[in-house]
Amino acid sequence: MVTRHSRKIRLHGFNNLAKTLSYNIYDICYAKTERHRSEYIGYIDEAYNAERLSEILTTVAELIGANILDISRQDYDPQGASVVMLISEEPVVSAKLSRDKAEHPGPLPETVLAHLDKSHITVHTYPESHPEGGISTFRADIDVATCGRISPLRALNYLIHTLESDIVILDYRVRGFTRDVRGRKHFIDHDITSIQNFISRDVINRYEMIDVNVYQENIFHTKMLLKDFDLNNYLFGLARDDYSARELRDIERRLKREMAEIYYGRNLPTLA
Repeated sequence: MVTRHSRKIRLHGFNNLAKTLSYNIYDICYAKTERHRSEYIGYIDEAYNAERLSEILTTVAELIGANILDISRQDYDPQGASVVMLISEEPVVSAKLSRDKAEHPGPLPETVLAHLDKSHITVHTYPESHPEGGISTFRADIDVATCGRISPLRALNYLIHTLESDIVILDYRVRGFTRDVRGRKHFIDHDITSIQNFISRDVINRYEMIDVNVYQENIFHTKMLLKDFDLNNYLFGLARDDYSARELRDIERRLKREMAEIYYGRNLPTLA
């Protein structure tokens, strides 16, 4: 279900509400040997290197209607990558300036031609594994922070579909206020009761979801756990036939415990 949109509010000056979507994903696998765990980390590093992450964030900027001002990206040794993208809501050279044909001095070097909205998109990746237990986990943190009319929620379904993951944790917050022409403060400029209202039906059908919302503070939190568990999708380096039935049962228990601990945010009792 999609929430209704509020009527447009006539503002006094610029809409300076700060909207931030924090999108955290977790991908989990079982890699039996040290070599397989190392290969998994290498695979993740290649699949989510800084160049590909930059492409993903570029699409996010296009979806929310932002202009890219600058991109900084970095791959790390031994693992992980980061991308930081500065964005603005309006074109770098405003339409007014482009239409102005009158003779006058050009802008000084320190003049800002774009309206910088204090907006940015960032991503950081954290591939990791533990030497015992065979569990390897990949985490990516994406923050889409906008100031103005553009909303980071417009990129939500793209991110979920592009980075298909076992667990997704979403936080959305609107901060600050903007004034209308009568001087009345507005602490949010759109209707929202849950992040789930902005998620497509096919995604909702695939995930278990929990909401923790603080409406009076405009803070919204949703956690998502993949419903279907197919062990074949979690084995890295070796196939199902390479394990005994007992080993497979143990691996499944380990994987499900890892997922439950991340989803609920607490450690569970150690397996016997």
